[in-house]
Amino acid sequence: MSESAGFSEAEKAALAERAEELRAQRGGKKKAEALQDLLERIEAMPEQDRAIAVALHQIVGEVAPDLEPRTWYGMPAYARGKDVVVFLQVSSKFGVRYTTLGFNESAALDDGDMWPTSFAVAALTDDVRARIADLVRRAVG
Repeated sequence: MSESAGFSEAEKAALAERAEELRAQRGGKKKAEALQDLLERIEAMPEQDRAIAVALHQIVGEVAPDLEPRTWYGMPAYARGKDVVVFLQVSSKFGVRYTTLGFNESAALDDGDMWPTSFAVAALTDDVRARIADLVRRAVG
């Protein structure tokens, strides 16, 4: 997959299958609809924001598969139950120079008396991907 192209056809097919699996589960229709809404919003993003959102979606699926994909204020988010743990604020929506990766109070990032809860993402590199994976892994405990 090209990082800037969004989801590949194979990934789209797998995500559609996952949405169908969710619909088949008890109470899964709402989760499937939330996943579909998230994917549609990601696909509609400008290329740079889409690349970051796709990467986050893949990373969360790998390191925190128990988080539920959804949108939050129209942006990609991942929740545990009703509590959003991690989310994006994409630059194109807010007309700012960088996308922000954010973590809510339910994220287990506490570190003494002060710690960051949001991170500017100006470019998607291997190092940035690794840092995002580490933060998400830590956030879910």
